[in-house]
This record gives sequence, structure tokens and C-alpha cells, in this order.
Amino acid sequence: MEKIQHRVLYQEAADRIRGLIEHGTLAAGEKISEKELCEKFGISRTPLREALKVLKSEGLIEMLPNRGARVTRLTLDDVKHTYDIMGALEGLSGETACRYISDAEVAHIRDLHNKMVAHFHRNELKEYFHANQKIHECIMLASKNDVLLEMYNNLSQRIKRIRYSSEMSDDFWRKAVNDHENMIEALQARDGERLGHILRSHLSHKLEAANLTGIVTD
Repeated sequence: MEKIQHRVLYQEAADRIRGLIEHGTLAAGEKISEKELCEKFGISRTPLREALKVLKSEGLIEMLPNRGARVTRLTLDDVKHTYDIMGALEGLSGETACRYISDAEVAHIRDLHNKMVAHFHRNELKEYFHANQKIHECIMLASKNDVLLEMYNNLSQRIKRIRYSSEMSDDFWRKAVNDHENMIEALQARDGERLGHILRSHLSHKLEAANLTGIVTD
């Protein structure tokens, strides 16, 4: 693996470890070997431990007394509660974004939407969800609320490891795409109340598409 050379070391290390967790290379409940990561990244224990503190604050790892760190196990309640809060935050972002969003920002989101729909028709699941996430992030940014954005980003890190199943019903896909079309309409009309309602409802249904392999259910 390429050695870390740029940025503040602990920030880069945190990004790398975050990616390992997100992609399942470090599994839920797995003990984190400081020695192995230091060798892999080409850094000392000091920046690595600073990185682990950052990840602990994000809820991605937990520190065990005299036993080091391990990847946090997600419970089904954790996932459900996180989605509930993120839905509330997204709803607020939609209401606020309609007050401040520019025509250029709306046009950019519309372009992302068109790309997302194209991925949908080509059955490109990974690309579809990437474009989908970018749309939600752009709406969040358009709210011009840094506190809201920070809270949303911190929560989203906790559930990025969740993968989405390709075996979803046609009704689910149609509703998801239709929700996004309605989001674009609400944005263009600057209808914050409608957009907030769509976003809250939209996220409440996303859990149906989640592959909860590795999630603790009891």
C-alpha cells in the first residue's frame, strides 16, 4: 500500500481506516492492530492513535481498556435510530435549502439526477447510489448551515458500511426515482415544505434496501 506523505498524518490515517471500515476490510467487531496499520501506512503510533480518537468520536470504533481498539458493532436499533435522525436532518436541510439555493445549484442537482436515472436504466447499482448520495449532499450544502452539515456527516459515517441489495422490487425502484423527480420539482419551485416532507419520507424507506449482513439484531 502507498505510504502516507501528504496532509496532516492523523487526518490521512483516519481517512484510510475509515475507508477500510466502510468497505468491510476491517469488519464489525474486529480488533485493530496498531502495529499492522503503522507498518501499512508508514507512520508512527502517535498519529495513528490520534486518528483512532477521531474515529472513536464518529462512533466507528470503540476503545477497550487495556485491549486497544476494535471496529464498533452496529445493532439494528443503531441503524434505525440513525436513519430516523438523518431523515429529520435531511428534511430540515430541504426546507432551508429552498430559501438560499441558486439557479446554478438547482441546475447542477438536476444534472446529477439525470445521470442517476441513466445509471438506473443501465442497472449500474454502484454508480446509481453514488449519484444519489451526491444529490443529497448538494441539497445539504445548499442549506448553508454548517452545523447541520457537520451533524449529518458525522452520522452518515456510521452507516456508510451498509451495502444496498440489488434484489429490490420494481416498486421500490420506481418510488425511489419518483421521489427524486419530485425533489427536483420542489427545488425548482423553492417549495421548502414539500421538499422537506419528500426527504423525510424518502430516507425512511431506504432501510428497506439495506443489506444488513453483519448487523447485530438482538
